[in-house]
Amino acid sequence: MKHAQTIEIIRKLKAKKVKFEHGLSDEEVQQIENKFNLRFTPDLQYFLQKELPISNGFVNWRLGLQSKIEAMDIRKRIDWPFSGIVFDIEHNAFWMEEWGEKSNDLNKNIMVAEIYYETYPKIIPIYSHRYIPSEPHKTGNPVFSIYQTDIIYYGYDLAHYFAHEFRFELSDKFPIIDAPNHIDFWGDIES
Repeated sequence: MKHAQTIEIIRKLKAKKVKFEHGLSDEEVQQIENKFNLRFTPDLQYFLQKELPISNGFVNWRLGLQSKIEAMDIRKRIDWPFSGIVFDIEHNAFWMEEWGEKSNDLNKNIMVAEIYYETYPKIIPIYSHRYIPSEPHKTGNPVFSIYQTDIIYYGYDLAHYFAHEFRFELSDKFPIIDAPNHIDFWGDIES
């Protein structure tokens, strides 16, 4: 997102009663990325550095640097999609063909899923159970709603995600996107 687009999104989110603090500094971004072993996409980073949303449901990245409890909550949110996959392996017979033959041993199946999961694009929590893949590391990645293996596109990019989630219209400053960029794994199991 460009500067004017980011300002518009923040203004419209504030109109929807989203609370903000001053944006993250370069140093805070580096500390967060190191602490949580992730890399913000350029558009998400720009947004978070302009102003940091702190309303319930958003990830309070700054507080994650200051509070062990908040850091644990952020780690849970980062790990939550894999926990949902494990749940569906155990309870809903979920299995990806690329993982090979499914075993009768649940622990072995979870281990295989974890090995593959580590190779997939990391996803970063934004709000509730909405995530953006960190790879490819570029502007314009889609945002997914992830609940176990019920995965759907919730926005073809960050701006369209916010407009969808918070129910507002984007101005003509934003391009029309007909289809999302494909993201390995996350786009493959999209419901």
